[in-house]
Amino acid sequence: MMTRDCVSTDRLMKKASGLFAPERRDRLTSRALGALGLARQGDTISRSAATGLMCGALAMGAALAYLFDPTTGRRRRHVAGQRLYRSARKVGEASDVAARDIANRTRGFWASLRALYTDDDAPDYVIEDRVRARLGHVASHPRAINVESDMGVVMLSGPVLADEVDDVLRAVWKTRGVRAVVNDLEPHPLPDIPALQGGGRRRADVARERWSPATRLIAGVTGIGCMSYCLSKRTLPAALIGTAGFALFVRAASNRSARELAGIGDAADAVHVQKIINIDAPPEIVFDFWANYDNFPLFMKHVKEVCDCGDGTSHWTVDGPAGTTVEWDAYLTDWEPNRLIAWRSFPDSTVANEGKVRFQENPDGSTRVDVHLCYTPPGGAIGEAVARLFGADAKSEMDDDLLRMKTLIETGRFPHDAAQHVGEAGAI
Repeated sequence: MMTRDCVSTDRLMKKASGLFAPERRDRLTSRALGALGLARQGDTISRSAATGLMCGALAMGAALAYLFDPTTGRRRRHVAGQRLYRSARKVGEASDVAARDIANRTRGFWASLRALYTDDDAPDYVIEDRVRARLGHVASHPRAINVESDMGVVMLSGPVLADEVDDVLRAVWKTRGVRAVVNDLEPHPLPDIPALQGGGRRRADVARERWSPATRLIAGVTGIGCMSYCLSKRTLPAALIGTAGFALFVRAASNRSARELAGIGDAADAVHVQKIINIDAPPEIVFDFWANYDNFPLFMKHVKEVCDCGDGTSHWTVDGPAGTTVEWDAYLTDWEPNRLIAWRSFPDSTVANEGKVRFQENPDGSTRVDVHLCYTPPGGAIGEAVARLFGADAKSEMDDDLLRMKTLIETGRFPHDAAQHVGEAGAI
């Protein structure tokens, strides 16, 4: 019996050693690369193909480990499915909007071509609308200009900036159906009257912070083409073209300016978060809880400390990415007892942010808490997207923070996952 076990064990060891022998391993890898269409140089696997296969295998393994974790894998798969469903809906809606925009622009283009070869006897109100549409492209305050048409003779009156008069007259003359122009405009060298204050000239579509659907579609397709060219050539010029294509694709997909994507500037507008929760407690108690800075580390997972500096200012210390610490100062912008708390970070803060919390009493005596937060994380919207892949963004964490706050106020006891940086604390 012992002999048979030893023999069978030896056979298994020989088969295992043969299975993982270098020759067999290289042969299987070559077949796998050939099936995937990767490059081979003779009987030797190219370094780029091996690196790509290894990186792909590592990424696939990390994704499987993340999604099929025994503890939280089910929840992660559910959240990933919901996000994919929402993304698919957004893509479908964006495609419909882009198709309608392109169709409208195409009809307008053909109408302009037909107008070049046909006589136009449009009524006066149509000519006036055409002129007003033209003025929106050349005048910073087109509504201040009065437009009247009489048998194609257009009369212009009202205040206008002096450096815009020539552009306005030229645009009106080019309007279809206009036969003559009567200039009764009042030039002003400076915007010294209310009608000429504020506003600005209409910029080209690509120069705006928000692109039109047709522009986004064209830019996205162009970016994908540049990235495909980079993958096919794999040269330095192709890499530069691919990088530019990736930036163009991200700009088109997010419809955000480069400043928002990179987190440049002091504006706290890269990410918007709004959450609503009902708490079984009167507004006075909930408001007093939020008004005490010492309570924030008790239910906010990443907040380490909040110091009241007096005069409505505070100093925040929170956990940053990769074990770092982020700090900033903020000040109150609005304060209504039992109703509203609003704040904003000081300029040049590491994390520009602002927000408000509204407290509203429900008919049953509970409190409706409405939290609205705007902030620009390090790296801007791109950094937020990367953090979202690992569940570290504010949108996914604020739900848990508000649930901790709800449990803490309603029961007076800390939830089991509350992260207390200030040590043990008793019940409220």
